[in-house]
Amino acid sequence: MAELVYRPVIGLARTMLKVWDLRIDCRGSEYIPRSGGAVLVSNHISYLDFVFNGLAALPQKRLVRFMAKESVFRHWLSGPLMRGMKHIPVDRSRGETAYAHALDSLRSGEVVGVFPEATISQSFTLKSFKSGAARLAQEAGVPLIPMAVWGTQRLWTKGHPRNLRRSHTPITIRVGEAVDAPRDQYAGAITRRLRERVQELLEAAQRAYPLRPGEQHNAWWLPAHLGGTAPTPEQLRTAEAL
Repeated sequence: MAELVYRPVIGLARTMLKVWDLRIDCRGSEYIPRSGGAVLVSNHISYLDFVFNGLAALPQKRLVRFMAKESVFRHWLSGPLMRGMKHIPVDRSRGETAYAHALDSLRSGEVVGVFPEATISQSFTLKSFKSGAARLAQEAGVPLIPMAVWGTQRLWTKGHPRNLRRSHTPITIRVGEAVDAPRDQYAGAITRRLRERVQELLEAAQRAYPLRPGEQHNAWWLPAHLGGTAPTPEQLRTAEAL
């Protein structure tokens, strides 16, 4: 089927990445299957994560159908693009509809992108994972492909002004080996194993991330345990409870 919207959008995205002159380090794309369904699972630290998740799949000639909140599909600009690229709207009050849509896509051989934290992590550490990705993989009989992105929060993230004019920003992407999702296993156990794998990839991406001398000290985009000033998960939970 012709991709009358997705491929031109990819071309535009590639042009913008060149204009921004981002320093993208992507490794592990070969773990994304060249054919057949798969659930691509990533951490979530930026509004632009889906761009770089999708970029990692291009060497395998795969187009990722992302699950995204339904409000994005109502926007006058993003809505027609999201529908044209066959992404999957998620209305949290009717989650079964999005689940069925994603399942159909997987069974037809598509790669579906999922952010199992469900929202951007403002601590830039992994939040808990929802079990939906594991259940989709189990029911569709497809692998889970873990991945992690790092550096995207410097461009545009929750609680900070977007800085899309920032040039030369390093972006690190790591994709890992598939995590199996047997139907006879508890989805919660698969989800825990998947989260552990994403955590390993995130730490690998952080270790590989180039930092200028002194840049690590008090950087807002670094989590507290790496020397930055981002709020800790505990601080965020306390603020949400107030």
